[in-house]
Amino acid sequence: MPKIVQLSQHVANLIAAGEVVERPASVVKELLENAVDAGASQVTVEIRDGGMTFLRVTDNGCGMQAEDARTAFLRHATSKLRSAEDLAAIATMGFRGEALAAIASVSRIDLLTKTPGAIAGTSLHLEAGNITEESEAGCPDGTTIIVRDLFFNTPARMKFMKSDTYEGSRVAAAVQQQALAHPEVAFKLIRDGKQALSTPGTGDLGAAVYCVYGRECANMVKVESKWENYTLTGFVSKPTDARPSRNLQTFFVNNRPVKSKILIAALEEAYRNQIMVGKFPACVLHLYLPANTVDVNVHPAKTEVKFLAEKAVFDCVHYGVLGALNKTPDRPQVQFKPAPAPTLPPKPAPIAPQQSSPKPKADFYRTMTAEEFKTFSAALTDAPKPRPEAAAATAAKIQQRQSLPLYSPVKLPTVAPVSKPEPAAEEPEQTVLPMPEEIPWHLVGELYRSYVIVEQGEEAFLIDKHAAHERLLFEKLKANQEAITAQNLLAPIPCRLSPESCAELLSNQGLLEELGFEIEEFGDNTVLLRQIPMDLSPEDAADALETIAADLLSGRRESKDAVRDEVLHTVACKAAIKAGWHSDEKELLALVKQVMENDDLKYCPHGRPICISLSKKQLEKQFKRA
Repeated sequence: MPKIVQLSQHVANLIAAGEVVERPASVVKELLENAVDAGASQVTVEIRDGGMTFLRVTDNGCGMQAEDARTAFLRHATSKLRSAEDLAAIATMGFRGEALAAIASVSRIDLLTKTPGAIAGTSLHLEAGNITEESEAGCPDGTTIIVRDLFFNTPARMKFMKSDTYEGSRVAAAVQQQALAHPEVAFKLIRDGKQALSTPGTGDLGAAVYCVYGRECANMVKVESKWENYTLTGFVSKPTDARPSRNLQTFFVNNRPVKSKILIAALEEAYRNQIMVGKFPACVLHLYLPANTVDVNVHPAKTEVKFLAEKAVFDCVHYGVLGALNKTPDRPQVQFKPAPAPTLPPKPAPIAPQQSSPKPKADFYRTMTAEEFKTFSAALTDAPKPRPEAAAATAAKIQQRQSLPLYSPVKLPTVAPVSKPEPAAEEPEQTVLPMPEEIPWHLVGELYRSYVIVEQGEEAFLIDKHAAHERLLFEKLKANQEAITAQNLLAPIPCRLSPESCAELLSNQGLLEELGFEIEEFGDNTVLLRQIPMDLSPEDAADALETIAADLLSGRRESKDAVRDEVLHTVACKAAIKAGWHSDEKELLALVKQVMENDDLKYCPHGRPICISLSKKQLEKQFKRA
């Protein structure tokens, strides 16, 4: 057995960096949490080249003295904890004391910091975690940290980095998350010299949501609820504004961004029977609870938490969101105007040829007063009566027309083989047309505009028209190994996404082009769709693109073909006819013909059955005939 030795400080820092510093976005997250803990009200983040070569975070917090600045870069150096009992009630963002040491070990750092009232600040320069320069410096109150050449001494980690666009989008996502977590802090993001985000820092969560997600989320429902000693605040989308993925679901526990299956389940339970299948609500929800009822120290990146009373947390979120949705009217109220008083239309005056002006048409159906009815009855009595002989002639013509048939049926000759003598050599041989084969099944009709009923012998079949059409389209797309036929759009379709989704799509443009999509970066987490698959309608294109991004973000990277199949599932689902749509008989016949003649069509790409059968015996049993 090899001899056991203690790791050096440098190697230990690199291991910690592997847990804490995954990419530039991880660095930004840690530095922003430190800025918030320092009491900053304004924080500015500036990056270049996705944050790999240059990353600067500036805050106006409490700053550090020279001695504290040096100690801050040591492992397990923190101002947040003093004893083991403090771990039971952690109320700050950063507390382990590993972030600065881990970041410094894989980069070059410049630090400027100054406490309020101090004459001068402190300047430090670090290389791979070692302080190489220290001096006094003139600087404003607060702290500025510049991180350069991230992972310069760990090439193994460097090769896992993606494009500057992707890494920059992940940094933007980290800043947006902190802006939603702390609406009382004004955050600003400058990306390659351009301002990408700016929040007011007024404490209004609605204003922060608008700055992050734009006007698409302007109609979200406000949530304010209390459950025992828990408080829930935030915003959720209306059921009619549901999204094709969960990418816009953001949860905070005591202002800490977290990922929690319990919170997701509680949110979506509130939308049960109110939202379409395959759609998901968007939310920005803050859950506040006593610090000793939640454990935030169960994940190295502190993105997962453990609750002491999971049932109470579930009920708080579930009933809080449900109550907010029930209070919000989904239908606009009908505005009624008072009916005008009934009056007889005045006698029209002769109109001069040069002075014709349209007048509003009087109401035909209205209630008359007793005096008006008497005048009207007298006018009817004095009106000229039709002559009896003219009325009789008109009635005879109408009766004659009604006796005529609506159409004249034409009997078509039946074509059948005829035996006759062999034709002469000079006469051309006549071709006999074959009779069409009898279809063994019968289309009965459609149920709920979703299920097609087919009768065949002693069995009845119910076919899900959406699932069947989706499967047929998927097989058609998958069988075509060449480039999928695409259609160019006259006007590009803007699609606003989360920063992660936008980055994922931009880093997979080659795959998207193979599938018929052409996108272009438009800025502000928006891409322009310039080309879409021929089988996809422009109305479904944006939703399809967001679903594709969610599939790519899910990490399914077994092979290119597997990713392609997942995207084809999405394209087929969006392009297929939908349940509830009106379909004419020709469409249903064509669909049923393919299903009934192909035994391999059993399930849609998502695993739902296409066709179920009901025998005559089963039906008779239900009616007590068998």
